[in-house]
Amino acid sequence: MKDPKGLTFKYLKNDLPSGLVVFLVALPLCLGISLASGAPFFSGLISGIVGGVVIGFFSGSRLSVAGPAAGLAALVLAAIHNIGAFDLFLCAVLIAGMLQIIIGLAKLGGIAVYFPSSVIKGLLTSIGILIIAKQIPHAVGYSNEKSVLTDIGNEDWHPLLQPLQQIQPGVVLICIVSIIIMLVWDRPFIKKRVKFIPGALVAVIVAIVINEVLKATNSPLAVGADHLVQIQVAKSPAEFLSFFTLPDFSGFLNSKVIVTGIMIAIIASLESLLSIEAIDNLDPERNVTNTNKELIAQGIGNTVAGLIGGLPITSVIVRSSANLHAGARSRLSTIFHGLLLFVSIISIPTLLNYIPLAALAAILLLTGYKLCKISVFTQMFKNGKYQYVPFFITVGVILAIDLFGVYPPLKGEGLLIGVIAGIVTAFGAILHGNLKNSYFFHKDRHQEGDIIRIRLAEEVSFLNKAAIRQTLDHLPEHSTVVIDASHTDYIDFDVLELIKEFRDIKAPLKNINCTMQGFQEKYQMENQSHVQSMH
Repeated sequence: MKDPKGLTFKYLKNDLPSGLVVFLVALPLCLGISLASGAPFFSGLISGIVGGVVIGFFSGSRLSVAGPAAGLAALVLAAIHNIGAFDLFLCAVLIAGMLQIIIGLAKLGGIAVYFPSSVIKGLLTSIGILIIAKQIPHAVGYSNEKSVLTDIGNEDWHPLLQPLQQIQPGVVLICIVSIIIMLVWDRPFIKKRVKFIPGALVAVIVAIVINEVLKATNSPLAVGADHLVQIQVAKSPAEFLSFFTLPDFSGFLNSKVIVTGIMIAIIASLESLLSIEAIDNLDPERNVTNTNKELIAQGIGNTVAGLIGGLPITSVIVRSSANLHAGARSRLSTIFHGLLLFVSIISIPTLLNYIPLAALAAILLLTGYKLCKISVFTQMFKNGKYQYVPFFITVGVILAIDLFGVYPPLKGEGLLIGVIAGIVTAFGAILHGNLKNSYFFHKDRHQEGDIIRIRLAEEVSFLNKAAIRQTLDHLPEHSTVVIDASHTDYIDFDVLELIKEFRDIKAPLKNINCTMQGFQEKYQMENQSHVQSMH
């Protein structure tokens, strides 16, 4: 029986082990994302705790797990550098949280469907490249406090090569070993046997052991304290409370802080909604999360994080997938993982300080690669010009501004400008197409049991995605639906995916007989010539 609230103690035997697995996945990621964000390590752990306990309590999703996201690391890094102080940056997190609550209360949770997937993929790909660029210094042992990202573009290309001029063999060794462990751990013959032990955790433990052996043998390869995690260890409850950072509320009058808060709200909301949609599709019970309620929960979490010194939070597909595959049944799992993170920063901060930064860099290098791997680019080409042109415009603008610094005054704002440029490009292409072919979407009046015919126009773009989804979602049970593309020259990739999802998942759940007619061969949709009513 489904639990409508998603939070129950009925499934303790499922949720507690799942929470432990997610904790093991989240702990190194919280530290790694703090490193990638140029923020205190404690801030990432705070966000992991808030994402688990606070968002876990208010969320409407059974399986989603929230925490600091790699997708925001490049933005946070540039924002802290531009704003000039971490406590001022926390005001931006507060603003983002409050905006998310407003968006949720205004019932705008479906806003993600208006963003073309080509632009979203371009954003994520750019973030992956930026993460990799940021982690190169930590992967080779470069000790300059200024990051690659904040130096590039000031004078010439020399800063790109600086980390390679100060390579520390011990650091490189640990990074390479960590990467190899995670790659091997991800192979099926390992994954099936130890599926509840994440490769990232194994890599971190092995990295600690290697470095301690090197130090015990007085090896010159041993990694020094400046290349290890540095978390303050509290000697009393009062000192522990002092580790939390309060925001500098003067940031509410700072235009840079306000713009950063808006950017975080947009990107965090998109990432959360996409993650929620993905995990709902994987949910064996096919629960559908209320996106408005989820944005409110995310907003509450980011507001709390901003008040006590945490990084921006989103729903994270990596942790959510781990939660699902570990057998979670309710939100108690994500809350339990947050409580375990809290226990860890109280009980084992000294142990955490043995972790080499190179091991965390290895985790982030693979995370970045997964976002920008070659297959993403090849797939965009296969999807056609309406997909790959906005994609490359988005990637190109973001990297030109935030990586190569072609226009220094805009440094750190590349993500927002790149997304805007991608959307404008996508809209321009669609408007150009609509000059030749007017759009229409025909929906017959229907009652339960009637044959419903939906005729697609000559060109169907991502702008039509929301209307088509709403129509398909409100079709009555036990009906027969014909989706007719006989006169259609172009169907956007997003709309195709939406139609396939309806045909394969949603229609069978509502006992709807769905028939496809007139789809071109390139769309790989099986056409039927005859229609049979359910009656």
